[in-house]
Amino acid sequence: MARPTQERSSALVPVAPPPAADEAEPLDDPRMGDVDEWGRSESMRALARKVYAPLYDKWFRVEWEDFHNIPARGGALLVANHAAAVPSDAPAIMHGIETEMGRPVYGLADHYFKSLPVVGTLWARNGGVVAQPDNAYRLLREQEQLVLVFPEGTKGPAKTYQERYRLRRFGRGGYVEIAMRAGVPIIPIAVVGAEESMPTLARVPALAKLLGTPYFPITANMLAFGPLGAAAYFPSKFKLRVLPPVTFDVPPDQERYSRSRIMDCSEEIRQSIQEALFEMLQQRRSVWFG
Repeated sequence: MARPTQERSSALVPVAPPPAADEAEPLDDPRMGDVDEWGRSESMRALARKVYAPLYDKWFRVEWEDFHNIPARGGALLVANHAAAVPSDAPAIMHGIETEMGRPVYGLADHYFKSLPVVGTLWARNGGVVAQPDNAYRLLREQEQLVLVFPEGTKGPAKTYQERYRLRRFGRGGYVEIAMRAGVPIIPIAVVGAEESMPTLARVPALAKLLGTPYFPITANMLAFGPLGAAAYFPSKFKLRVLPPVTFDVPPDQERYSRSRIMDCSEEIRQSIQEALFEMLQQRRSVWFG
């Protein structure tokens, strides 16, 4: 608004009162409407996909099998094996689905990531959500989103190279109960290649305790690249196989579900991913060329 001017006669030009708050013009703020209630920013995700695309296409050369098993609409819980000292599988899965289908993917992870300065904000802006049952339920049931979870938790990335492709226990099956409550299918995904992208040679529990981290790895990348090895991946060939959806013949929103059935379903899903991994490894000719 222009500043009021004063005439030579010293009479002031009348100034209109400022508009009411509800009549004020909106600010030209590019962030308005971009960050959702979970902290995800679509503009940030678009930038992340643009930056990550060369790594996805040229470095890891990601290939998918049976991609059609991922639903084009409706909520679904994506469940995959987890690996690499700094996990490389989650970005590959999220990038591939969002690029090919145009559907956002929300990744569930431990609250530890959310608590990190700067990293926690970037993680949230790129679709990271704290792995809490109510969060998963709302995303799946109420908002019908695709949600990615790694039931191995930090035990997956903490595995040493000698333990590669041998799945850890899938927790207590909480992810199965969430899928039942939300009335959505579980889509198992087997990932080959992530284990070799940043293999852990040894763990240092004392340093992990001192730093307050889930684990502290010594990786082959650190030995090969020095300090850069903390973020530089080896160019292993990625192959991802999407297994048939797992559905449940139980009504959603029940207060309780059979604990034994939940555990049985969880183990069946773990075993199906494990068998797919062994089959894919038998077919693989080379770590680097697939």
